[in-house]
Amino acid sequence: MSIIKNEKDYKGKLVAAVKKEVKQVMEESVTRKFVHEESGSVTSLCGAVEACLSQGLRRRALGLFKTSSTTALLHKIAKHSEEAANISRKVQDIESSDPNRKSSSSSDSLTLKKNLSVQSAGPPAAPKYLWIRLALFEKQLAKIIDYLVTNAGKYYDKDAVVADSDYGTILSSLLVGPCALDYTRTKTQDHFWTDPPADELLQRHRISSGHSTPPSARRPMLNFRRSLNTSAEDSTNNRTSTSHYAKDYVESLHQNSRATLLFGKNNVLVLPVNAPGTDPLPGYLSLHQSAHNLTIKWTPNQLMNGFAEEVQDKSVYWDYALQVRMDEIVYVHCHQDAESGGTIILVGQDGVQRPPILFPKGGHMLSFLSCIETGLLPRGRLDPPLWSQHSGVSTSARKKRPLPAITETTKDYVFRIIDNADKEILKRNELLDTKTPLPSRVRVQLASSSTSSESSTKSFSIDAQPAPESPPSVCIKAVCDSMKRQIISRAFYGWLAYCRHLSTVRTHLSGLVNWNIINGDGADEGITVQKWSELCVEGVVKDSNEVFRLAYFGGVANELRMEIWPYLLRHYKFGSNIAERNRLNEETRLAYENRLSEWLAVEAIVKQRDKECQAIAIAKLSSDSVSVDQLPQMQRDLSNEVFEAESAYPLHNSFSNEEDEHDFSIHHNVIVTDASVDIPSGGSEVNLRHPSLNSVNEEERHDNCLETHGLISSTGVSPVDLLNDFGEILHKIEKDVQRCDRNHWYFAGENLDKLRNIMCTYAWEHMHIGYMQGMCDLVAPLLVMFDDESLTYACFCHLMERMIDNFPYGNAMDCNFANMRSLVQILDSEMYELMLGQRDNTHFYFCYRWFMLDFKRELLYPDIFSTWEVIWAAQRVASNHFVLFLAMAMLETYRDVILSNSMDFTDIIKFFNEMAERHDAAATLRLARDLVMQLQLLIENK
Repeated sequence: MSIIKNEKDYKGKLVAAVKKEVKQVMEESVTRKFVHEESGSVTSLCGAVEACLSQGLRRRALGLFKTSSTTALLHKIAKHSEEAANISRKVQDIESSDPNRKSSSSSDSLTLKKNLSVQSAGPPAAPKYLWIRLALFEKQLAKIIDYLVTNAGKYYDKDAVVADSDYGTILSSLLVGPCALDYTRTKTQDHFWTDPPADELLQRHRISSGHSTPPSARRPMLNFRRSLNTSAEDSTNNRTSTSHYAKDYVESLHQNSRATLLFGKNNVLVLPVNAPGTDPLPGYLSLHQSAHNLTIKWTPNQLMNGFAEEVQDKSVYWDYALQVRMDEIVYVHCHQDAESGGTIILVGQDGVQRPPILFPKGGHMLSFLSCIETGLLPRGRLDPPLWSQHSGVSTSARKKRPLPAITETTKDYVFRIIDNADKEILKRNELLDTKTPLPSRVRVQLASSSTSSESSTKSFSIDAQPAPESPPSVCIKAVCDSMKRQIISRAFYGWLAYCRHLSTVRTHLSGLVNWNIINGDGADEGITVQKWSELCVEGVVKDSNEVFRLAYFGGVANELRMEIWPYLLRHYKFGSNIAERNRLNEETRLAYENRLSEWLAVEAIVKQRDKECQAIAIAKLSSDSVSVDQLPQMQRDLSNEVFEAESAYPLHNSFSNEEDEHDFSIHHNVIVTDASVDIPSGGSEVNLRHPSLNSVNEEERHDNCLETHGLISSTGVSPVDLLNDFGEILHKIEKDVQRCDRNHWYFAGENLDKLRNIMCTYAWEHMHIGYMQGMCDLVAPLLVMFDDESLTYACFCHLMERMIDNFPYGNAMDCNFANMRSLVQILDSEMYELMLGQRDNTHFYFCYRWFMLDFKRELLYPDIFSTWEVIWAAQRVASNHFVLFLAMAMLETYRDVILSNSMDFTDIIKFFNEMAERHDAAATLRLARDLVMQLQLLIENK
């Protein structure tokens, strides 16, 4: 009996290992958006599958296999399975093309170890579990294992995992998900470690750009700058590069695949030719080697810090930055000084000297020259060589040492850069030879014209065979005619694209903004205390338009928000006096307290019912007739739906992580000591022998309880359903309230009870809506501002009139995504082209949390206050959909970071999650208002 149990446990562990690795692969596919074929999670999954397939495989003694190799099993079943035959054929092709590449399975491990020990210098070994990998990448592994499970009696012992009716089916089902993924080899080797966080991306952008954030209106709304002679990639390259290739330099500091950093030293002094002062500037000197060139770069220290608080314009320092290509340098002058580390002056082919480079002490100049000599090889060299070699010894025994001239501290030295490529010299001489005939065939071609509206492509080509005596005017005339056609074509397609954009605006975006443009002159300061005293005369505010205008363009002073927000949320009416508002507040308070008392009574009934169910569970646990195997069935028989669905009162309180422990911190462990303990008394005894008798009168008891409290439902819902629904809502609210803004000082104490009261009151009064996750986030800022339950509840109800459609079961979110797509297409065609190329970005799901919570989780509390009041005021001033322009402003603020890194959907989600509560809300609001104005002007001039 124990042997069977051990075998069952072993098989369970094998399948559990596969399940764990499948989960790892699926999580990697979600977070990284791809799974590399050589990923460690793929190897681990293949190893777990190999272990399951090897367990219980019949041996040669039973007349089937020579070894336990699963590769032999694959070749065997290939005669009967089409999927296995396909994989078997590919494995044989790989092994036949390279005899050293053998599929490594469990039986081949010893052979592979011997081969690897002998063939240390041979070709790299094949990846482990070759056939399982191929079957996984070809999406056939689940089908092959399903065939093995169906025909397990032919190939496996009866106690094998694959032959087990339960575990075998589970094994094949687990692999359906991994077989549905797309595995890739397109990622570079450095992709695994070049996944920088948002902080580093922003810092790189700040270093490589002249401004900390992009200006609000740095380009025209409709982008037609792309030339007919340039492609989309050229346009992107022109946008991302600066005059000194700043971004390429910043990227090279991180050892990307395009350039290798050979040398780097900070605080190297350089006196740029265009520097206003006479003192050298400290900066970072680096030497970069690419596939075809060697480049020296020096950047001032002012550009090397990418702090967000820096407000100075750094573009002037990029004029001082140096970038020197070594193929343009002929001489390297080294001036040595006993008091400093030395100076290097580079002289170009035109005889012009580059700015002197002053090294600090410590042999850094020698290291720099050594790196230059290494980087020049094999196409070039220094003359004389920096390193001398002793003669008379073999090449392998030669010792390198620097020339005596370099080691001395008081002498200067001059190196000449020699190009070893004689062909390049001949080509240069041919270019200087004016007698060299021109090519006999000239082809003038105009590249494809491209616009953001996907206009058609035009190309013109002229083939000519000019004789040597033909006048040059023929070629010039052909070029002029081509240029004429190009100009006409460009103007036509530009006009056509502009018309199409206007058509899109009229069709999709005209309803997003108010057509009446309101001037914001004099409203930059918003509603100040002085301005409010002018608007609120004797407690009466009549000019509602001015209130909304000032709040939209300048916000509201913090000390006035408690008084003005009810106006913005339509709780107070403009023109009402103090007495009317006080009377409204009193009515609101009484109505809130009535609703509060109602659901508190229902909550007491729910808790009493839960206590009875808990007592029944305790009684059943203490009964001698109950066996351990019946416990799961007993839990399913409990009548409390909340207990069943949410495990609100677990019999054994165990937590998988800290989050779960926090979520269930309100519940209690149940320790069984006596069946009579915790059984309700006072006339509500529980019949333990016949629990069904209790359920017969359950609805009647609930009717009596609800009638006693005056809570008989008039909606036609039965009391049991009402208690079940509200009990489930209470449980959800309890969990979310405990997690809502737990780090904010306001919710450190009893204020959490206020938040819970408001949410439960809203759910009780709106049972058709109930409670949905995220509502606590909308209540919390209002409660922090008002610190009054009834006023917060009333304003929250008005806020939900606009926000409820964004939650599930509403259709506003789909409309927001569609409008956002059109907005990006019109206002930033370059961003739209990137997202269109990524394809998974065009649905704009990364904006979901922004729209549902009005950016509450993206901003700090002071920024939430200023953003929300602008959103509320914008409905009367500029747009009912101002959140769309806020989302557009968020994208535009980081557009250069998104475009330069070609972010896909997962990258954008990750970036904005890391940037949460760190945005510049004031700059984002200004940009959003500018975008609204741009669209209004476009509609006005259509």
